Amino acid sequence: MYKRFAPIVAIGLLSGCTLTNGEQYHQQTLQAIQQSESNMSNQVKNLELQLSNQSDYIESLETEVISLAEQMDVHLSEMEKSQIDQDEGTETVAITPPPVAPVQEQYTVLGAVEKVTIDSIGQNFDARVDTGATTSSLNAVDIEEFERNGNNWVKFHLADSKQDVSEQKWIQAPVVRYVKIRQSTNDETERRAVIELWVKVGKIHEKAQFTLADRSQMSHPVLLGREFIKDIALVDVSKKYVQTEDK
Repeated sequence: MYKRFAPIVAIGLLSGCTLTNGEQYHQQTLQAIQQSESNMSNQVKNLELQLSNQSDYIESLETEVISLAEQMDVHLSEMEKSQIDQDEGTETVAITPPPVAPVQEQYTVLGAVEKVTIDSIGQNFDARVDTGATTSSLNAVDIEEFERNGNNWVKFHLADSKQDVSEQKWIQAPVVRYVKIRQSTNDETERRAVIELWVKVGKIHEKAQFTLADRSQMSHPVLLGREFIKDIALVDVSKKYVQTEDK
């Protein structure tokens, strides 16, 4: 008979142990939560204390600023009063400023058309000064490209309707770069060489970049654009040959 009840008793004892362990775990969890809440509460109190201290410090700074401002107002008032007293006891004397010397012109004035000399051939040509064009250009004909020392070069004649063909000289120069120009009449693009030449216009002696283009339809063989003009010259479109002695 005891053998029948033995399993039941064992199960009861195990169940009691399980309940005891579960309650202990529950108590430990509650204690951990309470400890965490206590720590958080202490942290919040510390932060509140820090904020309170900062607020007191800021308030003290504001008080100091107000005090300094009041002292400054008193000091300025005393200075103004002293200046007024000095002015009342001093005779006013008018001071005539020295004459201002005329400012020397920094820029050379160019007319709408000027004579430009190409150093490499020693000849001069009429040049239209155009502030609407970015790059300067030349009326180049008989263009021939060749290679020299591994670099691209070009030679051409600078065509001028006022100059006899027999007087035209070959101009040779290395190619600085190539540009693509889109024709206004169609969508086709044309590759043009860009070169550098030393040129002279009046007192201006500069190295300028020129695009080689057929300007036969234009009235002048040379066009000077903004890149040549900027920082060195101003343009008066109402005049011509301002910088040219022999017109």
